[in-house]
Amino acid sequence: MQRFNILLFLLVVCFGTAMQAQTPAPKPDPALKKLHVMVGRWTGEGESKAGPLGPGGKITGEYDYRMILGGFYLQGRSTEKGPMGETRGLEIDGYDPVDKNFTSNIYSDDGRRFSGTLTVSGNTFTWEGKFVVSGKQNLLKDTFILAPDLMSGTEKAEISADGKTWTPFFEGKYTKAQPAPKK
Repeated sequence: MQRFNILLFLLVVCFGTAMQAQTPAPKPDPALKKLHVMVGRWTGEGESKAGPLGPGGKITGEYDYRMILGGFYLQGRSTEKGPMGETRGLEIDGYDPVDKNFTSNIYSDDGRRFSGTLTVSGNTFTWEGKFVVSGKQNLLKDTFILAPDLMSGTEKAEISADGKTWTPFFEGKYTKAQPAPKK
């Protein structure tokens, strides 16, 4: 009886492995190709506006983007220097095939975080969602427009406490210092 149980177990394991080997590995949704233009190392500078989220002033930064986890997600890592000192950030953007939109989550080592959607239309990237700073939630609209050569871009962001009245929050310019690797 014990031999039969062992034989049955081995048969189930072999059959399960054979079935799994026949199932093709999942592939990233083709929509994710729209994010590939961001891959590479970027530098940027801009101006934050004084307001309820803190003082205004010049911000400079370095940004490194790459596709991760089998190409299912875009990861951005940043280091910025501005009126509040130096901050580091992590961004993860992915595609939701059910809702047919991009999701975006951004975290900063000073506690700031963003959660929302990312829309890509041609060379225009638009983030919309909730931006939490110092325990207070605001709405954020942030538009990044890539130049035709895909090697530079401009950004404008607005915040709102109520979704009705929008205030300028940030303007910046970016240059790709290192292009995306050729495939």
